[in-house]
Amino acid sequence: MKRVLLFLVLMLTGILFWSCDSSISTKDQDEQDIVIGKPELNLTSDIMTPEALWSFGRVSGQEVSPDGKTVLYGVTYYSIEQNKGNRELYSVEKNGENFKRLTHSPKSEFNAMWRPDGKKIGFLTSESGSVQLWEINPDGTDRTQISNIENGITGFKYALDQTRILYTKEVYIENKFEELYKDLPKATGRIYDDLMYRHWDHWVESYSHVFYADYDGAKVWNDKDILKGEPYQAPLKPFGGIEQVDWSADSKSIAYTCKKLTGKAATLSTNSDIYLYNLETGKTKNMTKGMMGFDVAPLFSPDGNYIAWESMEREGYESDQNRLFLMNLETGEKIYASKGFDQNGGSLLWSENSKSIYFTSDWHGTFQIYRSNVDGGTIDKLTEGMHDYRSVALAGDKLIASRNSMSMPTELYAVNISDGKAQQITFTNKDLLDQLTMGKVEERWIKTSDNKDMLTMIIYPPHFDPNKKYPALLYCKGGPQGPLSQNFHYRWNYQIMAANDYIIVAPNRRGVTGFGQEWTEQISGDYHGKSMDDYLVAIDEMAKEPFIDENRLGAIGASAGGYAVFYLAGNHDGRFKAFIAHDGIFNEEAQYLETEEIWFENWDKGGPFWDKNNKVARETYAHSPHKFVQNWDTPILVIHSELDYRVVFTQGMTAFNAAVLRDVPAEFLYFPDENHWVLQPQNGILWQRTFFNWLDKWLK
Repeated sequence: MKRVLLFLVLMLTGILFWSCDSSISTKDQDEQDIVIGKPELNLTSDIMTPEALWSFGRVSGQEVSPDGKTVLYGVTYYSIEQNKGNRELYSVEKNGENFKRLTHSPKSEFNAMWRPDGKKIGFLTSESGSVQLWEINPDGTDRTQISNIENGITGFKYALDQTRILYTKEVYIENKFEELYKDLPKATGRIYDDLMYRHWDHWVESYSHVFYADYDGAKVWNDKDILKGEPYQAPLKPFGGIEQVDWSADSKSIAYTCKKLTGKAATLSTNSDIYLYNLETGKTKNMTKGMMGFDVAPLFSPDGNYIAWESMEREGYESDQNRLFLMNLETGEKIYASKGFDQNGGSLLWSENSKSIYFTSDWHGTFQIYRSNVDGGTIDKLTEGMHDYRSVALAGDKLIASRNSMSMPTELYAVNISDGKAQQITFTNKDLLDQLTMGKVEERWIKTSDNKDMLTMIIYPPHFDPNKKYPALLYCKGGPQGPLSQNFHYRWNYQIMAANDYIIVAPNRRGVTGFGQEWTEQISGDYHGKSMDDYLVAIDEMAKEPFIDENRLGAIGASAGGYAVFYLAGNHDGRFKAFIAHDGIFNEEAQYLETEEIWFENWDKGGPFWDKNNKVARETYAHSPHKFVQNWDTPILVIHSELDYRVVFTQGMTAFNAAVLRDVPAEFLYFPDENHWVLQPQNGILWQRTFFNWLDKWLK
């Protein structure tokens, strides 16, 4: 249940500082000051294991030096024993030479960027007890704390003239019921009188605000809150980071993303806007007034003539097409730069001459790099291949891009702008990859029940023998919208599933992005219809293969994929012999009132269950998975987490209870300290062990 903002995807790839370090809390870091570095792992087998999966270094956050020669980036390594991770900074020249490790500390360094003069690298770390701005020389020497801001900061950017920085910080909400707490210092109750009191995995007790402060190369001071204490989030939580804020080319204005709504209105609407704050006048202007969907990630052109941003059209639809918009800052003209381009676009990057914008977009199961030509209004595709390019930075005639695939975690590549050819420049995981054998990844186009062409990804075991018969797993994608691409995931990893001698069948069913907006929208209000047919057509077609045992089929999935598993459990006509549902929706009526982003429920489910005159809503709730539990007869593993506030853990608990009461073999894996994902190393390994123990029990 993630919006199609390519963060959505960002959470998985670690492009945003908060996501790549999301399991590295300040509390965890303070418990043991032990540097976590690259693990030494000599495998006894060439087959992927959970321990090997958690040993990969996770590359993220490439930034190119102002002279275009050196690439700064971070790598996170995890310690299974310590149950935490640590992120360090590295640099390499854009030709792949002169690799250097710049930091070596027990505190993760993140949000790293070059100072505009190229003489320093700024970054955030919690070394002083709270997260502050620090700087080092480009060779890693002279580590110096620059800020000392109360309660710490969460992101920053230098002004181009280096006289100021902007930063983001949490501003705590005043308790309007404080009078009731007098003489009750041990009271733990919270009092609310409006909605959006919790979001994704936290209770809302603060706002993220944008500040700016004076900077002289040694310290920051004289800070100002440009939202002036307003009760709004900027950047937007939970996925928004420093990419949602930008300095103008003349360092006189700040553009920021904000949804200026609170309470019930905030939970019903996706309408965020781009605001422009003028430092000299102190005035704020809404640049996207009247544009009703998500408007995010403003980016000024180097010449100062334009501002670009990502825009969705429709209020309440978090998976609307992510469009590229520009504004001419002199005339105020808004330009729909990706008009006619039936794909999403994200990770925007201006060319040095301000005539082009580079971006990434998913199409037919891959993410590629594209270029939008400002003057001509045309869009060029720059790259090809079975991989995902997820973010780009400019280095002269090259783009420094993060790239991964189903068989390879993220590394950095230098991509020629002229012909799209790529050279790998980081080799973080080469030693480990050299010890592993990956399974073949194959594309198959399968006809759906309504005669549409559906791309289905097939992942084979590493040492596939066509003369054997293998059990197969139907992978039910979450979202429900979003890409099913080449991402190297650290939990739902196709290669580790295949390494356990399963053939993986992953259909790009209705709702998946990268096949045009019409295909994406066919799942809204119809979770139980075409998308379920697509799943069954894909697994039925593959079950005809002589190397697949049609009597040993399983179905697995998380979030909306968990919904699919629960639904299929009551509507599969004996096809499957085992199910696994993680964070899935079991009872649609309960979900409507348990979750916090009601805009999602209203758009994708058609509205509230009490609206009896709404045909779409009536159909949705009539096909809620719990309505078919009387048909359950197949073993099911249910996984859920306490801190998941998008799909509350009681959804999983009630599904498990129903299975047991019906005498269906079942297990319930419950995490009290995880959210919609599983982010801690030991929990991640427990997840994998439980996952395969269950499948092996019923399918082998």
